[in-house]
Amino acid sequence: VQLVQSGGGLVQPGGSLRLSCAASGFTFSTAVMRWYRQAPGKEREWVATISAAGVVRTYTDSVKGRFTISRDNTKNTVYLQMDSLKVEDTAVYYCKGNDNWGQGTQVTVSS
Repeated sequence: VQLVQSGGGLVQPGGSLRLSCAASGFTFSTAVMRWYRQAPGKEREWVATISAAGVVRTYTDSVKGRFTISRDNTKNTVYLQMDSLKVEDTAVYYCKGNDNWGQGTQVTVSS
């Protein structure tokens, strides 16, 4: 099982980034997928969840209206579109599926 993340980087407040997480080694189309993040000195927190078919999406309150989780089951990939980014969104972001974690991607929001 592998979850390989891409995207992330440095962006100014108010900017956008898109994270990707490509899965292999399990039946992606039947797996609930999630994004988490961990800021410096803080515990890892849940960010968003998408159901297997992509119909149900839930978000932590702090990102509602700004982040969008999506998936493409033909590409075995889950995405996290992050808009209107804030300094407090700075963290390492992780995807999770089938009880496995991606490697993590740094997102830094700074002017």
